[in-house]
Amino acid sequence: MAWNIRMVSTYPPRRCGIGTFCRDLSNALSQFTGEIGHIRVAAIDNNHGPYNIPVDLVIDQHNPKSWQQVTKEIIARSKESNNSTAVVLQHEFGLDVDEQGRGDGFGRNFVNMAKACTENGLTCLVYLHTVLENPTKEQRQTILDLAEYSNGLIVTTESAIDILESEKYGISHFKLKHIDHGVRMHHPTQFDRFTIKSELGINDVFLATTLGLLSPGKGVQYSIRAYGQFIHESCTPAQRQHIVYLIGGQCHPEFVKADGGKYYREFMAEIDKALEESDLKCCKAKAIDGIDWFDNDIIFLDMFLEESTLLKFYGASNVMILPYLNTEQISSGILADTIGSGRVAIATKFRYALELIYSNKTCPPGMTIGRFARGILVDPGDASIEQIAKALDFLVFEKDKRLQMERQAHQRGYQMRWANSAWAMVQYVEFVSEDKEITTGRGMKFLREKTSKLMLKKKR
Repeated sequence: MAWNIRMVSTYPPRRCGIGTFCRDLSNALSQFTGEIGHIRVAAIDNNHGPYNIPVDLVIDQHNPKSWQQVTKEIIARSKESNNSTAVVLQHEFGLDVDEQGRGDGFGRNFVNMAKACTENGLTCLVYLHTVLENPTKEQRQTILDLAEYSNGLIVTTESAIDILESEKYGISHFKLKHIDHGVRMHHPTQFDRFTIKSELGINDVFLATTLGLLSPGKGVQYSIRAYGQFIHESCTPAQRQHIVYLIGGQCHPEFVKADGGKYYREFMAEIDKALEESDLKCCKAKAIDGIDWFDNDIIFLDMFLEESTLLKFYGASNVMILPYLNTEQISSGILADTIGSGRVAIATKFRYALELIYSNKTCPPGMTIGRFARGILVDPGDASIEQIAKALDFLVFEKDKRLQMERQAHQRGYQMRWANSAWAMVQYVEFVSEDKEITTGRGMKFLREKTSKLMLKKKR
């Protein structure tokens, strides 16, 4: 039996990590022509259209009536097809607001959609892109209701399953599924790296990078200071010309607009202060062409990074710096693609980094090389400055050890190809649909007629 897949998510051209995730997952699923009929997306929109196929429905993010109408349309269209439909909700608290415009768990649109779909016989799965260890009352209730009204919750880290099974949520293990975040790029050979660097004109440059949409939570105000400390402490003037730190990506559009641009201006002032205190020479560019790689310590590439540009920088990079401040972050496409590209990451100890680099074991404080030596972990915030500087010193001057770490990252990346993640989702759709249809055998059914101290505590 073939399945039609209905995604509910942001989607390009909206510049959003979840939209990119949805696009990549959809593309990977489309390769399984025997198992998948068609894939369609209901795009959660905030004036970012127009859209092309696979988007065929558009939800006004801030209009609950729009959510309700699209829900009805999804159910109606599912009944017109000979294939069964699986609805996959890409949940993020910030995408779900109530009628007063409040997010952070106050929105009920995802919950209402999940309930309506399951009540109408559709298989409904929810990707949780944020799982908080200490949620508010509203956030906790949202997750509990999504578990109640869907057939399963999917997360990209095992640690998120531990949180959801804990007393904080008490969700049954049978409702939870871990599927790796997919990666877009296979490990480039040495020739490929040299080819990419030749195109950029940086064959003899050690390239450190931070990629993706910028905001204060990305922590670049700390990595800039760390890079300055490394340059001044460890490098000669001649060596300095052959090492550069590229910060690629625009500020997140929603962040730029927030409160009339107040927070954006404060953030840029903080960046300028970090550059001044670090005594670093920098330039800002709107395009790759014309960058002077040899006369600057830091280059800000102020442009939205399209797919081809991102892949080029993954290939050219010698190390990726992820100085993120949110330690509860359970997913990162940048880190996934870094590992998938066979590149070494220097990352703060957020949940997804701990899982990929330290395998969820207790991580000691300070700069720590991962248990499988596929990356380096550092503490977030002020503590990261000296630790990132030490990590850079190690990776720049210990080439053989860096290349060994690249091979270890490459090995893990093979397991995380989008094709593998998509296939795991196909299997999970089939599993939960079969589970719905399992009926009890001919044995007697016993109804509990007395309480017992032997009773197991029920989980949702």
